[in-house]
Amino acid sequence: MDKNIKPNLDDVRVIAGTDPDGMLARIKELPAQFKQAWQAVGNFKLPADYRNINKVVVLGMGGSAIGGDLVRTLVQQEIKIPIIIHRDYGLPAFVDENTLLIASSYSGNTEETLSGFEPALKTPAKKLAMTTGGKLLQLAEKHNVPVFKIEYRAQPRAALGFSFIPTLGVMQTLGFISDKSADVVEAVSILESLSARLDENSPAKSNPAKQIAQRLFGNLPVIYGAGIAAEAAHRWKTQLNENSKTWAFYEVFPELNHNAAVGFPLPQELISRVRVILLRSPSYNARVKLRYEVTSGLLKQAGVPYEFVDAEGSGPLAQMAGLISLGDYVSYYLAILYQVDPSPVKAINYLKEQLSKG
Repeated sequence: MDKNIKPNLDDVRVIAGTDPDGMLARIKELPAQFKQAWQAVGNFKLPADYRNINKVVVLGMGGSAIGGDLVRTLVQQEIKIPIIIHRDYGLPAFVDENTLLIASSYSGNTEETLSGFEPALKTPAKKLAMTTGGKLLQLAEKHNVPVFKIEYRAQPRAALGFSFIPTLGVMQTLGFISDKSADVVEAVSILESLSARLDENSPAKSNPAKQIAQRLFGNLPVIYGAGIAAEAAHRWKTQLNENSKTWAFYEVFPELNHNAAVGFPLPQELISRVRVILLRSPSYNARVKLRYEVTSGLLKQAGVPYEFVDAEGSGPLAQMAGLISLGDYVSYYLAILYQVDPSPVKAINYLKEQLSKG
């Protein structure tokens, strides 16, 4: 296809030709992932003493870590113990016998995660591995660490349901949060409804994901979110990076009002090429809603193009899941517009190759 001609997002042949590895099929399977993962974690048993903890530490990177972030954000008004996401090498010094340490690595070979899990094996922490295999599985089995085995095959970022939902389920199983079964049912319903409206057969004139992708094409996406939409904004950013192969950034309310808002006016040459997406939940309190209004006013004053994206559903899990799904579709259609295969992550593979030589 001529790179100078913008692809037609309603041409399913163009979409299929740009997506030989089937990323769209994986995006469509998110509702099924939620259902399958919830059923699997409901049957997953942990030792009784795993309830005797006062903190949770999740070791993970990229798509294997964001499930922990989503759970932390989702239950932070309910859970009485902290959930810490460790995206780095090594092991935090505060990991002890009162810690549930979850090592999350889709491949099982993420070097940062392994660099924390291996020393953790020498500690009295309660340990759990979530993986498809690799060295993490080998170490866990050797040391009799419980393993939540992921059977779903995809790019790690496309298996979000199997890092997010099992972590949520473990928190429920251990008694730290209330029963989320009804919330999962609603989330699946919202995801299925969105998939029907956002898939490749839904024309651009009535498809919000295609419309947003068209507005982001050739521009710099910046995603804002608060509360349950904060980590959804994070997910949008990383999906735009990995699927669309484009620069993207995200910011979180109210923190962005203490710094980012000051930088709206400059550089002037960039302003017309920035597109700010403000993800919103109808459950926000009045002060947060006011921050969105005032911030959008500041963006307008600076001449920065922006738009609101409102969550669907009544419960926080459904709202979060719906925003994530919409972002996944947006990133996919933007990849089609840029005429890039959404699946490969050549820069990450190159980085790993170079690190392996060090």
